[in-house]
Amino acid sequence: MRTTRSRLLLLLLLPLLLLTMGLRQAPLVDPPPLAVPTGMTQVQVSKAIKAALAGRGWAVAGEKDGVIDASLHLRKHVANIRISYDARQVRFAYVSSSELKYEEKRGRRYIHKNYLGWIQNLVDDTGRDLQLISAGVGN
Repeated sequence: MRTTRSRLLLLLLLPLLLLTMGLRQAPLVDPPPLAVPTGMTQVQVSKAIKAALAGRGWAVAGEKDGVIDASLHLRKHVANIRISYDARQVRFAYVSSSELKYEEKRGRRYIHKNYLGWIQNLVDDTGRDLQLISAGVGN
């Protein structure tokens, strides 16, 4: 009797478990552009971006004028992004990932919800570092 009840409970909870696993995904939307404080040079903007990347454990994978490619390796998870910038704004864009449940469904992109937090932290830190450098604190 007890075994039957346990099996029934497992069968009832299995769909809930599968649904919960699916909730780890969230729509992937790149963050809106980050405004650069007036008067900053492209070199200062690059410095702020790199400081934020380093502070969050991201590695610069490539760099050319106005573009930084970066990657984050956490355990088996990898995220790759491209950051485009000039003296007016900074844009963060998803490039690729592994082990982050990325997929496209009906024209929409989805990814593990932790990625969204990692990117938001990076955006917030970049904004803070831009303000510090603009104020002369980080020069």
